[in-house]
Amino acid sequence: MAATIDESRALRASPAHPDGSLTEAQVTRWRTQGFTLAHGVLPIDLVDALRSEAVNHFPKPGSPEAADFTDFGSAGAFTFPATVAAFNDVTLHHRLLDAVSSLLDCPVEDLRLSQSDLWPKYGHDSGARKSAIQDNADQRIHVDYPNHSLAHPTPWNRPEAVEMIVYLSDFAETGGATAVVPRNGTRDPAYRWPIVDSPGIGDLRYINDREAAEDYFADQRPELAAWRQSLYQREQYTAFKRGDVLFYRHDTWHRGTPMRAGTLRLVQNITYRRAQAEWISTLHTGWAWQAYRDSKYLERMIAAASLKQRAVLGFPQPGSDYWCAETLAAVAARYGMFGFDIAPYQRAVAAPEKPVV
Repeated sequence: MAATIDESRALRASPAHPDGSLTEAQVTRWRTQGFTLAHGVLPIDLVDALRSEAVNHFPKPGSPEAADFTDFGSAGAFTFPATVAAFNDVTLHHRLLDAVSSLLDCPVEDLRLSQSDLWPKYGHDSGARKSAIQDNADQRIHVDYPNHSLAHPTPWNRPEAVEMIVYLSDFAETGGATAVVPRNGTRDPAYRWPIVDSPGIGDLRYINDREAAEDYFADQRPELAAWRQSLYQREQYTAFKRGDVLFYRHDTWHRGTPMRAGTLRLVQNITYRRAQAEWISTLHTGWAWQAYRDSKYLERMIAAASLKQRAVLGFPQPGSDYWCAETLAAVAARYGMFGFDIAPYQRAVAAPEKPVV
């Protein structure tokens, strides 16, 4: 597929409410079809600040460094928690937390962050691919749960997590639309159960490139090859603009499509899960690993965070059994010099909630 898209299958973002919250139609689409593309969830000045930092960090499109750039992620520079404040601010933005809360229909405090990284993707000439099998330009249709979860997604009406792509670029300039397959009702053959007919699941070989993957299926699993072609025939394509957010699921069929040669597309990938879904792994090194840095940026971030932002990182909430006189004093000693307010935790210990009778 070229960097242009069939207009009849183009997806354009619908506006969120003026306060950045998702509309009822956007929430319904995510819950029924598996995705929704929204604009206005994040402040555009924050998006632009993050984009500027990333553009200055990564190789320029068309440069020799860009031609050799093969890392899918950002090699730590833009992996949460990062030294780039705008990246962390997007990750923990209260509007994103509220959006996930509305999609999963649970309190923000019951969410946990499991992924946040920024990915650059470069557009190359079609003949410049170095590895046809694992090439990232024109991906095979797939679902994301295998490298997020040790188990299998729960039934459709019991979603466990929300994935997001925050677009920092414009499709009109870069191409690289995300293709998604909308779910059409409870008996949709595209979403048959279990979801195991994708490269890398079970004993199927992991192949990223679309052509190579479908050749593999035609040779090894011919009974699935035609069915997988039906997924491509139903694709819709995100004609994204800077600041748009694609909310989707671990069990949504989707893929990346080719970009315009000589361009750079930047996106931030974020995942939040339900706190009790412990089988969904954190993709990165634990947040506490960033302690001890001379800048103390992790400690400062924890101290400045809201109670909800700390909660989604796994920090013990007010009312948790963790808190007692000793731990209150100890945490205050660790973070107090950075402005950490221990009072909400003290109040919860002093006046615990009475049980409902």
